Amino acid sequence: MKFPKFKDLIIFEDNDLIIVNKPPFLASLDEREGGDVNLLRLAKQYHADAQICHRLDKETSGLIIVAKNPEAYRHIAMQFEHRKVKKVYHAIVDGTHIFEDLLIDLPILNAGKGNVMISRSEGKKADTYFKSLKYFKHYTLIEARPVTGRMHQIRIHLATQRASITGDDMYGGKPAFLSKIKRGYRLTDEEEQPIMKRFALHAKESTFTMLNGEERTFEAPYPKDFAVLLKLLEKNDV
Repeated sequence: MKFPKFKDLIIFEDNDLIIVNKPPFLASLDEREGGDVNLLRLAKQYHADAQICHRLDKETSGLIIVAKNPEAYRHIAMQFEHRKVKKVYHAIVDGTHIFEDLLIDLPILNAGKGNVMISRSEGKKADTYFKSLKYFKHYTLIEARPVTGRMHQIRIHLATQRASITGDDMYGGKPAFLSKIKRGYRLTDEEEQPIMKRFALHAKESTFTMLNGEERTFEAPYPKDFAVLLKLLEKNDV
């Protein structure tokens, strides 16, 4: 896959931090298999001392904080550790769901090799708040505010509510097809492709304290595939 230049991903930059909007399908860090280009490598080409302060799943798009020096990295890492970073994600989920600041506090166990499960006995504390933002006939746009940062936390917590993220086959999500939402849509002989070729999850914004003590909120616009799915739902699935 061809990714944009690192410079074009930047939302904000000062002497200490770079805030970027990670495109989907770009890994945050080196993967076990090695090989592929990733955000950390691109960041280091742009600024030699760059360190990624947290990570997103490869398919998840959105906001990532990059530190330009060890002091900045420590400053942000401590805020993550003490759950001081306020994170907001947007997800499109299968079905209509009314969530009004619903708290899911099911513990998550990392079983290794990219697998996680809900385990009340062995899992680590995991809290996420969910709020429905927009209702469609077959889908809902959801805001997720994770308090903790467990692997796959938002995805598995939504799945426990039978509200799997659209396209997230690992947790029961189904791909979104135009034929499902558009009246009179005619299928050709070719196999229909899903509107999004990944699960519909985007890290929308983060609020944290800068090194000068100022609290700031940064926002990452939707990538093209997420915006297109939303637009098609607004037009055809109401």
